[in-house]
Amino acid sequence: MMDKPVKSFEPTAEHSHDLRRALGCFGTGVTVITALSPIGPLGMTANSFSSVSLDPPLVLWSPAKGSQRHDAFVNAPQFCIHILADHQLKLAQHFATNGVDFGEFEWAAGPDGAPSFVGCVAQFHCDTHAVHPAGDHSIIIGRIRHVVQENEGAPGLLFKQGRFGSFSPHPKAD
Repeated sequence: MMDKPVKSFEPTAEHSHDLRRALGCFGTGVTVITALSPIGPLGMTANSFSSVSLDPPLVLWSPAKGSQRHDAFVNAPQFCIHILADHQLKLAQHFATNGVDFGEFEWAAGPDGAPSFVGCVAQFHCDTHAVHPAGDHSIIIGRIRHVVQENEGAPGLLFKQGRFGSFSPHPKAD
């Protein structure tokens, strides 16, 4: 087996593509975040989701400031994070580019009014707890108010190196 050359660089503007590729080596789950906005239901695909705290129950996600949907999410008092199942690729791809067209997906208003999609692995209905500036993104921290586990145990949709996929566990060792 041939050794691949080691790539080393400073994360400067001229290496932004290289930095993006390096960060893409970390596989993440895929979520769609929804909220009610002044123009109606709004959605956005995001892989920047993370658990923060169990007590109090806090999670975070980070929309890009350059997104046309950024301000609506930063100003939303509530939102819902949907952890997508591997069969929900079409939902992820749709809300990556279109945030206002909910027509082809089954959904209902959640406990706080934010759109809730059917068939997700889990949903976290949150109140906006805090918003922090973070470079070209904002960090939105949500306090979880309600959880739905409709499809627990289903394989989740994953994203790594610019591609979607799913997880296959290794067999348990004896």
